[in-house]
Amino acid sequence: MNARVPILNLSVGGLLARLALLIIVILWTVPTFGLFISSLRDKDQLAISGWWTALQTTTAYEQARTPAADAQVNIDGQYVIAGSFFEEGDTKRIRSFGGGFLPDNDAIEYLQGEQQGIRDYEPGVPVALEGGGTMTVNADGTFELVSPTPFEFERGQRFFYMAEIPPRFTLENYQEIAGAEGVYQAFLNTLTVTVPATIIPIAVAAFAAYAFSWMDFPGRRFLFYVVVALLVVPLQMALIPLLRVYNGVGIAKTYPGIWLAHTGFGLPLAIYLLRNYIGTLPREIIESAKIDGASHFQTFTKLVVPLSVPALASFAILQFLWVWNDLLVALVFLGKSPDQIVLTSKLRELIGSRADNWEILTSSAFVSIIVPLLVFFALQRYFVRGLMAGSVKGG
Repeated sequence: MNARVPILNLSVGGLLARLALLIIVILWTVPTFGLFISSLRDKDQLAISGWWTALQTTTAYEQARTPAADAQVNIDGQYVIAGSFFEEGDTKRIRSFGGGFLPDNDAIEYLQGEQQGIRDYEPGVPVALEGGGTMTVNADGTFELVSPTPFEFERGQRFFYMAEIPPRFTLENYQEIAGAEGVYQAFLNTLTVTVPATIIPIAVAAFAAYAFSWMDFPGRRFLFYVVVALLVVPLQMALIPLLRVYNGVGIAKTYPGIWLAHTGFGLPLAIYLLRNYIGTLPREIIESAKIDGASHFQTFTKLVVPLSVPALASFAILQFLWVWNDLLVALVFLGKSPDQIVLTSKLRELIGSRADNWEILTSSAFVSIIVPLLVFFALQRYFVRGLMAGSVKGG
């Protein structure tokens, strides 16, 4: 019995670990899945219901207005105003209508949470109007307003209706973004900023991390403490002073300026991560290289870099994601001209200063994460390969 206890404990522990992993995966995946579903939904549905109702028919309280009296025609002595409240191809259906200029009674409906006091008329049934005439509204949105006397209202008459909106998936949100002027150029501008701003800090930090780990020089420990201390300094504190320096040397609103800015902001974390990894490499390998007459540069390029692929890939992922999704630094150190504006800033302009076009947020989010996802999965493969190679060489 005692021999079976560890096996039982191991199986229970493994089950709990797998359950915890499953919960973490769900917590990370469900919001992304919901964002993707929302990006494919019709704007009208997106504004009134959540993504989890994407396969259900939703209802919405809306208002409509008849044409003005100048649209009436005389048919056999009757004055008629006819047409449709829906655009061609609209799949909405009217379930009930009333309120506005239509007569009502004790039945109560609600419009946007406010009590309106409208009668629940069924589509297709003529509604007798005060002063004579009828109003007929069909489920497909077509209507007919008939009166024995001429209509005299200069403005169309308003009423309310409850609409049933069937599920509809579309690529219109993506088409709107793809067809917007300057999006493609903003995409290229973002690549122009991100690629150098990822490579430069990795190269500088790798050299610095090797020096902190395997080279003896005065003040090494103090300088490393300074680097660690810089991790807690908010970058917002350095934006204005750094911009003043850039204006003085003439590199403000240029690509080299923002490359250097991202390099400076990313170096503390990069040096800290790489130094911790490079410092754990087997000392026997470094000493063997010295015995064989290798210089520090040769040791670094031929031994340390191949063994440090996991750490380099990890920071490359972090730095690429940070620079690609950055908005604040780009607004400060780059202009908004078509040849400089980055994708995040361009998408913000498409949404509008008052979020008038907020429905494209979901699709724009997926457009902006395509490249980071590709980079992540690509470097993840190299991360695993580098980890295995490093373990073999380290053995």
